[in-house]
Amino acid sequence: MSNEICIHNATVLNGYAAMKNCAVLIKEHKIIDVFNEARFKQKSFKDTVKFIDIKGAYLAPGFIDTHIHGIGGFGTEDHQADSILKMSEHLAKYGVTSFIPTLYSEKKDSLIKGIRAIVEAMGQEKGAKILGIHLEGPFISPDRLGVQSPDSLSPVDIKLFDELWEASEGKIINMTVAPELKHMRELALHAISKGIVLQAGHTNATYEQMVEGMQARIMHVTHLFNAMSRMHHRDPGAVGAVFIHPEISCEIIADGIHINPNIIKFLLRCKPIDKLVLVTDALKPTKQNHQPLIANGEEVYLDQCFYRKSDNAIAGSALTMLDGVKNLVSFGLSLEQSIQMASTNPARIMKQDHLGLIAPGYDADMVVFDKNFHNLYTVIGGVFYKKGKEQCA
Repeated sequence: MSNEICIHNATVLNGYAAMKNCAVLIKEHKIIDVFNEARFKQKSFKDTVKFIDIKGAYLAPGFIDTHIHGIGGFGTEDHQADSILKMSEHLAKYGVTSFIPTLYSEKKDSLIKGIRAIVEAMGQEKGAKILGIHLEGPFISPDRLGVQSPDSLSPVDIKLFDELWEASEGKIINMTVAPELKHMRELALHAISKGIVLQAGHTNATYEQMVEGMQARIMHVTHLFNAMSRMHHRDPGAVGAVFIHPEISCEIIADGIHINPNIIKFLLRCKPIDKLVLVTDALKPTKQNHQPLIANGEEVYLDQCFYRKSDNAIAGSALTMLDGVKNLVSFGLSLEQSIQMASTNPARIMKQDHLGLIAPGYDADMVVFDKNFHNLYTVIGGVFYKKGKEQCA
């Protein structure tokens, strides 16, 4: 790779606004300057600078998937570092530059094995970077399990939490919990002291219990509308709390199945755009090109999302982040809003201050795509990937 790279003739989506005819200068793994094409033509460059003309294509901050279980036939359920690393390579095909592998609830020994596999993979990635670990349980409600196993749950247990934290070597970034569980306040305060972002999800909380959770800084919500108490005019529930309180942020699965597109547009009337985070919640067989399709040990079939063969229950998403952005635009959001949800908002909410914007000082993690949402390049730490494979810029 050249000492410096200049991507020019770009429509830059910097995380908040669109800027046509722009250039971005990269040195090593950082963005060092952003300027318009007129300045590009006047600027004096070193002989070592490599120029890349993207012919007006979009250049956006790399996508950050904060809730994903697998892709390409590889997933966290395998409990193997190699499987997590294969996820990293596959994700680079779809504009993802960072992700948080997500583990479902499991018995302690199995969960620790999954945690250790992710920790082992960190730092060895050949694609999207692993930011840390998302635990989707085990302190969740048996009444709102979704496809999770009831045998995998645990009552709130600080000792168990500490064992999981120790196994993670401090790498747990976010954790889905049910605010209504007994002793959740003590657990929440303990987890917050370690910098973990707590998310209300798989919860049957009343509105009052959601407010109590907010007081203990459970301020983010896992896959809004799915696996949580519904809004009712006598008890707004978990869903109602999200609408009533603009300070709560939430995940959106934008596959058109988990949430009706019209509901997403309605949500935008109630929530500031900076509180919405696009996630895939994708399962292991997403973009898998062979049969059978297995997720969480059960056979599933694909019809826009995954359904469990045994009972036709929705098992999870088959979404990619790039398709999620494309869908949000088709639902009526602006491209700028969609990129903010896919890149800028997750970086801020997950406290990744070096990511999520195209601006000097930020990591050179970007995605280049055309007007038809075809991924042209994924740039991770200044390294260019095409179709998921590293190449010289």
